[in-house]
Amino acid sequence: MSAELLQSPLHDRHASLGAKFASFGGWDMPLEYAGGGVLKEHAAVRESAGVFDVSHLGKARVTGPGAAAFVNSCLTNDLGRIEPGKAQYTLCCDESGGVVDDLIAYLYGDDHVFLIPNAANTAEVVRRLREAAPAGVEVTDEHRSHAVLAVQGPQSAELLGKLGLPVSHDYMSFETAVLGGTELIVCRTGYTGEHGYELVVPWDGAAAVWDAIIAAGVRPCGLGARDTLRTEMGYPLHGQELSLDISPVQARSGWAVGWGKPAFWGRAALQAEKTEGPRRTLRGLELTGRGIPRGHMSVYAGENPVGETTSGTFSPTKKVGIALALIDTAAGLADGDLVEIDIRGRRIEARLVKPPFVTPSVR
Repeated sequence: MSAELLQSPLHDRHASLGAKFASFGGWDMPLEYAGGGVLKEHAAVRESAGVFDVSHLGKARVTGPGAAAFVNSCLTNDLGRIEPGKAQYTLCCDESGGVVDDLIAYLYGDDHVFLIPNAANTAEVVRRLREAAPAGVEVTDEHRSHAVLAVQGPQSAELLGKLGLPVSHDYMSFETAVLGGTELIVCRTGYTGEHGYELVVPWDGAAAVWDAIIAAGVRPCGLGARDTLRTEMGYPLHGQELSLDISPVQARSGWAVGWGKPAFWGRAALQAEKTEGPRRTLRGLELTGRGIPRGHMSVYAGENPVGETTSGTFSPTKKVGIALALIDTAAGLADGDLVEIDIRGRRIEARLVKPPFVTPSVR
């Protein structure tokens, strides 16, 4: 392992469970665990419950008079749509409409917003907010102050409820709680498409909370299963489906844009793209033949190149290869049409579909 990679406060716990580690966003994170692997970990989340250490995710806090209004003037979604105690998926864009990052905003009140961006983009999101913040509004980088544990799956409520944690609150809301003397935040959020929770825990209390969750019978899961789960749902990953070169209009994330708001970063460019129509659109592809697609593979309609995959994997649920791809709007393709993906020199047939590839159960 490179000495430059950061480690979660649970690194030793993962090592003791036989985790295979991989570099992700500058962090050394568990990819999968001994005695299971991606397929069993994926199945645990779809059928019972699994826990992911996602402490590499960023954490930032915006406080001071008018903090929520300030954040609302910067990020795309409309915080005015939610009330304190609720969370919202949103985007940080640049003036060209490109996506600096996608993140979750937790609204505490008019003067307090907590943000969870992606690991590699936290410093840039914090920098942009700090530079724009008015007098009296403080933006604090708390990346190494909190761990995040994601407990996901149809049995997640039952298992966390047995630990005395609140589990009955609505999707995209959060409550504070105490577990074994550690105060934490229980968020009804997740990245798997299943009913689940994300626990924001003090860095030095993460081990005790992790141990309690594992003792309750929740299976540890790595980033390999996290990726197959999110791909089955068609959820975007920054750097693949969203980037400075891929706008929310192209990525079909326009639902996370408050189009009626008077101001947010990138508003003019995104409004223009929405009006004109994007030159390419994120679509789902489900293979009809054998093969496992990956990102950056060419997509063809006949002999004409019509796009490129952004993510691809084998779907453990559907038992077929699936992919997300940016498809040229000018190609005039519709859901149900057949295309081909060039997988290492072989053209494999695939059908255009609208994600998700499996039925969501987040609520």
